[in-house]
Amino acid sequence: MSITRRQLMRLAVGLGSLPLAGCAGMPGASSLQSTLFAFNTVCVLGGAMPQDVLDQACRMCARYEELFSRTREGSDVWRINNAGGKPVAVDYRTTDVVGRALSYCEESSGLFDITIGAVSELWDFSEGVVPERADVERALPHVGWERVELDGDTIALGDPQARLDLGGIAKGYVADRLMEYFVRSGVTSAYVNLGGNVKVYGYKQDGTPWHVGVRDPKGDDDAQVVARVSTTDGSLVTSGLYQRSFERDGRTYWHILDPRTGYPVQTDVVSASIFSHESIDGDGYTKPLFMWSADDVEAFFQAHPALQGLLVHTDGSLHMTPGAEFELTDDATDKTVE
Repeated sequence: MSITRRQLMRLAVGLGSLPLAGCAGMPGASSLQSTLFAFNTVCVLGGAMPQDVLDQACRMCARYEELFSRTREGSDVWRINNAGGKPVAVDYRTTDVVGRALSYCEESSGLFDITIGAVSELWDFSEGVVPERADVERALPHVGWERVELDGDTIALGDPQARLDLGGIAKGYVADRLMEYFVRSGVTSAYVNLGGNVKVYGYKQDGTPWHVGVRDPKGDDDAQVVARVSTTDGSLVTSGLYQRSFERDGRTYWHILDPRTGYPVQTDVVSASIFSHESIDGDGYTKPLFMWSADDVEAFFQAHPALQGLLVHTDGSLHMTPGAEFELTDDATDKTVE
């Protein structure tokens, strides 16, 4: 995804108006915010904290990108993908995120698959590149999370032509680590916004919980939301087909790929949101929601009562899981809640 300096500044100014909670008892704390570009998206970190704490969080973002980037030469993921199947010694954070990611791959029966890189590297959603079908068909046999081998501090790909792509899980993992760092540093009010991953902690300045919105897929900007959730310690992750897409020859292609076909998912779901404590849960579980049947979605949330879901369909209808705490906004009053 490409973004202009004007867009970056517009987002920074918009988020700068968020009320921040006080941080009594923490020397040097004030309401601060930092905006940066990482993980192929605009990231905003903020809260009531000393400048050095916020600066360290920004450095953490840079370090995680150095480890997890698929395209950055020398990153852990790049070295794994270019090792010809040989074991590669990596940072403990890389083995941690890969190990966690594999559990989501297994539970979704591969509908979430971190070896989608063999296919995703063929697509370019910034330049609008559609790969040749023959290239996709050649790459598909190399998509298979079961061939990722973790052994201590090393990772190997059992298929030398497989390619790791942590783009579908990294932001959730990083959001959790950043918030852990803030809390460990004594921060009592903070928020992390990594594109579609938002995690908050504590209260706003007026003593009320944070309100995190679900963007209206048909809206022109992030300010238009169909629902919101209030929390003092939680994460809201939204995956939307609108986030990265392009049109070619009258057809729209979006960035969420089906590991079974190598092409964008065929679905009537345009936006899937999960409210949870851990942001990585939202990353790991929202993608399969685009591919599961309605019965599968219902069974999934019944098996995971701690998770709350909201699906927005192409016809504008909303499907909210039973007991979910999403509050529909005024803009959504004419929509159907199923």
